[in-house]
Amino acid sequence: MKKSILTLLLIAAAGAIVACSAPKQTASTEYPMFWTWLDYRAGMNLDSICVVMKESGLDGLILNAPTPDDYRAAIPVANKHGIEVYAWLWTMNLEHDREMILRDHPDWLQVNRNGESLADNPAYVDYYRFLCPAIPEVREYIKDKIRAYCEVDGLNGIAIDYHRFVDVILPTTLWPRYDVVQDHEYPEFDYGYHPAMIEKFKALHGYDPRELADPSTDEKWLQFRCDQITEVANEIAEVVHSYGKKMAASPFPTPEMSRKMVRQDWGKWNLDIVFPMVYYGFYTGDTSFIADCTIDNVKQKNPMTTLFTGMSGVDGPAMFESMDAALNNGAEGVAIFTVNSLRSPEVRAQFKAYADNARARRAEGAYPVDMTGKKANTDPFTNAGIMSAVDMHMQAYLSLAKALKTPALKSVDRSVVEAMAVNAMQVNLPEEYTGRLSASRGRRGQPATPNTTGIAIAEQFKSDYAAGSLSLGDYALADEYGATKVYKVTDAKSAVTFDVTFYFYGGVISGWSVRPEAASYSAYSNKI
Repeated sequence: MKKSILTLLLIAAAGAIVACSAPKQTASTEYPMFWTWLDYRAGMNLDSICVVMKESGLDGLILNAPTPDDYRAAIPVANKHGIEVYAWLWTMNLEHDREMILRDHPDWLQVNRNGESLADNPAYVDYYRFLCPAIPEVREYIKDKIRAYCEVDGLNGIAIDYHRFVDVILPTTLWPRYDVVQDHEYPEFDYGYHPAMIEKFKALHGYDPRELADPSTDEKWLQFRCDQITEVANEIAEVVHSYGKKMAASPFPTPEMSRKMVRQDWGKWNLDIVFPMVYYGFYTGDTSFIADCTIDNVKQKNPMTTLFTGMSGVDGPAMFESMDAALNNGAEGVAIFTVNSLRSPEVRAQFKAYADNARARRAEGAYPVDMTGKKANTDPFTNAGIMSAVDMHMQAYLSLAKALKTPALKSVDRSVVEAMAVNAMQVNLPEEYTGRLSASRGRRGQPATPNTTGIAIAEQFKSDYAAGSLSLGDYALADEYGATKVYKVTDAKSAVTFDVTFYFYGGVISGWSVRPEAASYSAYSNKI
């Protein structure tokens, strides 16, 4: 008997040691492990979507609905299937109330470094209408909105989104879409210059950031804007917690990244749950981005916050690679955008098996994994997936020069062909590149027609890619500034020199690009 008691005491002591050494965070067992975001509108068949969710192993729903009454209708449907519901609410960026606020309170909207208000000049897209967090009336308006949703019985929690400033730096794969290069902070995308912000900052620090030669280099000004967003987030958390509900958020990939890119220092928010949106396709295009961000998020999040990694839903093997990258690096679950992405019955069945196995392993204590000694990889040259994609882009440019000389494209405007190729090139795999080029196109409501220009580019690339590889020399660091490093490398076969740029926002490899040097590329093209 004494031996049995001693054994029990030793087991208990070992458990205590493990508990003390484990990261301090909210117990994962009280939350669903597999979530999805979903837009809801009155009249939609939510019951059928919940059936698909259960068939796929999803048990948490982050639901966006226009009114509290929509949640009152939706929650019983989801609960019938054993699914928890969190209200997915935009805060600093206007959504369902956009037109009303633009009409009644245009003075509430953010202002950029050029003095332009989002009330008159939205950034990037028309729905980018962000409020200024320094205005007391704005804070009260947002908290009143949150209270209205907290009044809904059966709602498990609130998940805030767009709780930030406008992107001063977009993810790199979006640059071609908006015809921008954001290797620096440019005034037209740098927000936070509303008079209320300036006066509040001056009262605290004694100077006007607009008078600085380059406000983007001023740490106090950066931190002040982050702190304004943090203050509002924590005021929202007080409201949510006063109703006995959980506080969640869907921020940018890591606190360090989002702090610089959108003034969102979410590691300081009083969150119960966080769903960082680690959409690797927007950044490096490689699932290693999920692993790197998740490793950093374990270290940078609020210790009392449970980490679930948000990711794009993929109807194929990359879905499971993405979940492995998250769960094997400290996440306690995942959220996918969205369940509608899981189209094939085979992928849904595979997802269900994966989710069931992960839940069983969590019950055995396998998650969160031991993070001792794990570090994000900050060296792109040791990342096989990224470097393979870099090579593919070089080959795509060389092939494009040949394609422009073919009979099929000689009569097509060169700028149109180049723009089509560069836009299609924002992927990592050759089959994805040719697939985007070859996709049929058509106007809304009209039948799709073959994209003959894209097909011609794709066919030339397929031939060149199959024929041989590059002969690259050494990479030489040519320039370094901010989060950016530019390397030059020359292909001996074509004599084309390429500028290969890597971005390290938040200290992780957060993007990259390849461009041929104009002179050597022109010389190569002229020889064809």
